[in-house]
Amino acid sequence: MLISALIFGLLGSFHCVGMCGPIAFLLPVDHKNELKKLGQITLYHLGRLSSYSIIGFSFGLLGRSLRLFGLQQQLSILVGVLMILVILIPYKTLNKYNGSRPIFKMVSKIKSNLGRQLKQKSPDTFYTIGFLNGFLPCGLIYMAVFGAIASGTALEGSLYMAVFGLGTIPLMTAAIYLGNFINLSLRSKIRKAVPVFVVLIGLLFVLRGMGLGIPYLSPREMTPEITAAKRCH
Repeated sequence: MLISALIFGLLGSFHCVGMCGPIAFLLPVDHKNELKKLGQITLYHLGRLSSYSIIGFSFGLLGRSLRLFGLQQQLSILVGVLMILVILIPYKTLNKYNGSRPIFKMVSKIKSNLGRQLKQKSPDTFYTIGFLNGFLPCGLIYMAVFGAIASGTALEGSLYMAVFGLGTIPLMTAAIYLGNFINLSLRSKIRKAVPVFVVLIGLLFVLRGMGLGIPYLSPREMTPEITAAKRCH
């Protein structure tokens, strides 16, 4: 499943450039010193990976709670179905039931802090910008969170989100160095491909949850906790 997270990040980074590109373009990097600039960009990415990992850890805990009740397979199917539904249901319909409005104030504070940080050039600034950037609402991050929940443990959820973040690094780095270099036509084609990939990942989660006995792809319906309990009896 980590491979899916990496590919998800690679494809999703085209969306990230559109959503978070303005932040990347405005990073106060030192354009005169390439080595220092590389270090600043690295700190920015480390900040993003840190926030993604925290998000994955938190939702991985939720997945572990369900796993302890023997619901790992059902959870995988549910996550896969949700991924597919989010893509198939029109955005206007989803927006009517949007539960994120209560956190708009928090998002506003994050953006305000980002604005202040973008005006500074201290070493910790770049890490802070990346860290705050990672918590901004993003549809693709929501999809990756589903994967973190289905991972079944806090550490695996954290790793899933971190690998997703690694997948976004190449294109986001190119955006910082080259600016808005992707033409609108290419962006449009990539954005059309991303939903297809999300549906495929959703189907993969459903297949995984069916427990068909296919190694790595669809293992038998049995979690480590349940297996250990049965052995004790």
